Amino acid sequence: MSKKTAKESHANVNVSSHSLKLFLCIALWFSFFRSVVLSADAHAGPLFDHYELTLEPGERTEIAGPFFYSEQRESEKIWAIPPFLSYARDAGTSTLECDFAYPIVTYDRYGDQYRWQFFQLLNYSGGPTQPEKDRDRFTVFPFYFQQRSSLPDENYTALVPFYGRLKNRLFRDEVYFVMMPFYVQSRKRDIITDNYVYPIFHLRHGTGLHGWQFWPLLGQEEKRVTVRTNSFEETEIIGGHEKSFILWPFFANQTAGIGTTNENWQQQLLPFYSLYRSPLRDQTTVGWPFFSWIDDREKKYHEWEGPWPFIVFARGEGKTITRFWPLFSHAYSSTLESRVYLWPVYRSTRIRSAPLDRHRTRVLFFVYSDTLSQNTETGASKRRVDLWPFFSHQRDFNGNTRLQLLALLEPYLPGAHKIERDYSPVWSVWRAEKNGKTGASSQSLFWNLYRRKTDGAKTQCSAFFGLYQSESNSEEKRMRLFYLPAITKKAGSSTTAKR
Repeated sequence: MSKKTAKESHANVNVSSHSLKLFLCIALWFSFFRSVVLSADAHAGPLFDHYELTLEPGERTEIAGPFFYSEQRESEKIWAIPPFLSYARDAGTSTLECDFAYPIVTYDRYGDQYRWQFFQLLNYSGGPTQPEKDRDRFTVFPFYFQQRSSLPDENYTALVPFYGRLKNRLFRDEVYFVMMPFYVQSRKRDIITDNYVYPIFHLRHGTGLHGWQFWPLLGQEEKRVTVRTNSFEETEIIGGHEKSFILWPFFANQTAGIGTTNENWQQQLLPFYSLYRSPLRDQTTVGWPFFSWIDDREKKYHEWEGPWPFIVFARGEGKTITRFWPLFSHAYSSTLESRVYLWPVYRSTRIRSAPLDRHRTRVLFFVYSDTLSQNTETGASKRRVDLWPFFSHQRDFNGNTRLQLLALLEPYLPGAHKIERDYSPVWSVWRAEKNGKTGASSQSLFWNLYRRKTDGAKTQCSAFFGLYQSESNSEEKRMRLFYLPAITKKAGSSTTAKR
């Protein structure tokens, strides 16, 4: 036999050997998948795990560590491929959420209302409203705006900067423009503003109102006292005003609330002084904005600022402040309290608004945060403690607790359910949960490489891809090694080895 023939024969033998090994691996994996993964008590660690939820009724399946899971909770069903894709649907509340690389692409639906967006630049939304059977919006921000409604008067199209009309956008009831910024007309309630080369020159008119400005050089506006009938068929007085400015923002003068019980006057010549006078409050500022004196007769306190915001004192029934920023600050009122030491090292805030009493402590902004909320009527409380990026711990009003080790975004966006759904599974190397009502608890390390659950007298444990599994209750204890039954021990009896 030639050398070439021998080498070819040897190569063929190697190929056959590799093919046989590959076939055996596939056969073993298929056998493993059928016997273990598809079984009711499947525990293969990060490869595959199926278990009941601890904090609420439901079940969860995890495959490939943190990169796929599905969850069923009462009427809500979730599946996700973190951090790339997630889908959540709740038939009970008629809600649907689908995210791709959140927040890049999102689709949300609540009942008949829906919204789809790409980076907040391209979005499409719609659904019925109270006066409309249907409304659809399409936006390519900031160039194209479109709305189509079952009410023809609500339709609009705008192609920025050339021509268009908007309704209930940009904080205005209506906006019309041609070659923006050369001509822009806006309406808010009954006040119409015509802008020419926005924002340099405008004319404004409305009910009892007229004004103009050539910004920033000069401007003037006047409104006389008017009346209107409210929803209770009562007559209300709408106060008038007079406004003017020269070289804005350096000099401005205005009188507002004319014809009402709280007519007020303001004047400023910056940076020299700023004055405010009214029946309820007086404020004088010299060397704006640094040195101020405030007499608030409505809230019953006096305040001295100098230089603001570094040194502030306030005394009275409505508010008390002692501030030497950034060294120390203490402020409180009947509902609010704040303490700051070496800002931003330490900050504590408290809100009392019955029945809520909320106390939050933060160190270095969001590095450490401790938030305690209590219902003063029932005595129930919830608490959340975050130490970025190490852990996040939560306890809700029902006494349910959850501990997560490694929390990269959660401290910055507490309560953001999409972050917890789409990103938390990726880096939560340790999860521990406990049900406050039933006492059931569970722990998971490295995406179920080790998992333990206790529910009453029943305890389940699995480790190392399910190679070790144990289950015990008040009657017996069972153990499996390499997915095979190994030991069974009944209460009051000796251990029996399975063969």
